[in-house]
Amino acid sequence: MKALILSGGKGTRLRPITHTGAKQLVPVANKPILFYGVEAIRDAGITDVGIIVGDTEHEIRAALGDGSAFGVKTTYIRQEAPLGLAHAVKIARDFMRDDSFVMYLGDNLILDGITPLVREFERDRPNSQILLAHVPNPQEFGVAELDGTKVKRLTEKPKEPRSDLALVGVYMFDSSIFDAVNAIQPSFRNELEITDAIQRLIDTGKVVHCHVISGWWKDTGKLEDMLEANRMVLSRAKRRLSGKMDGASRTEGEVIVGAGTVVEHSILRGPLIIGENCVIKNSYIGPFTSIYDGVTIRNSEIEHSIVLERCTIEDIPVRIEASLIGKEVRIQRSQAKPTAYRFMVGDSSLVDVL
Repeated sequence: MKALILSGGKGTRLRPITHTGAKQLVPVANKPILFYGVEAIRDAGITDVGIIVGDTEHEIRAALGDGSAFGVKTTYIRQEAPLGLAHAVKIARDFMRDDSFVMYLGDNLILDGITPLVREFERDRPNSQILLAHVPNPQEFGVAELDGTKVKRLTEKPKEPRSDLALVGVYMFDSSIFDAVNAIQPSFRNELEITDAIQRLIDTGKVVHCHVISGWWKDTGKLEDMLEANRMVLSRAKRRLSGKMDGASRTEGEVIVGAGTVVEHSILRGPLIIGENCVIKNSYIGPFTSIYDGVTIRNSEIEHSIVLERCTIEDIPVRIEASLIGKEVRIQRSQAKPTAYRFMVGDSSLVDVL
């Protein structure tokens, strides 16, 4: 088997973070989301991996390289425009040849990996196997209707969903999928929908199996989902203190502190992770917080948040929570008392004012 990881897309729901970086490289527990998918594929015994890339190709290439650091071989496939998941399959035909493959959406995270699911596909040999999960908001996903254990119908983001079973961002196909993607027409979104291609398999008598997953899965396209993914990964953290802590500091629970980090007069309440070469002084770092490398936090409190590299947070009088803070951001308390608020806010941002 081979694998196809989709790493294109503009990440509009995570703006302004994704104005300057690929959404698949935003870190969860200090590791880019994309890396979890690559490792899950490798752990399932698949080493020949195609990477669909778009406008952020140079960033994805810089992060993954030739794949050798992960134990895989990468081949990059350029998608000139976001024309749909089935279009990504279509342009990967030369790479796949006639091999079966796993398609994995690069911004998805399945906590327990995909190894048992790949083994099930290899054992049963259907034309396709789809993963489903019960969700509270099925109108935001491709949705499956079942007749017992048989897949009857798939609908992409229906206004009135007929079930709460969403397609998880991992699919398995044999080569029959290429006839299906060539037979369908673009949707109202002007995209070739993978749901339409799988429906084509069903309508032409191909065997499509489904597996309703019981483990944790998340599409990390939105801030709340990123923070929940961070929380779930950190819930499995194991204590490791590699930095320096003074006698006035204390840790509680599963705390990870990277090499070169200095902690003084602070409380670290896990689960949390602090990267390398950080400075934490007179501060409180609360549960489910990921702080990347080179960050400085002084006289401040933060929890349930993700802080990217080389940020500075100083003298903030109110606890920061449920936040995603981009690279090289400086947050500090103003010494002047304003009589008015003044904003310059990027597209799709959210500003809460108390």
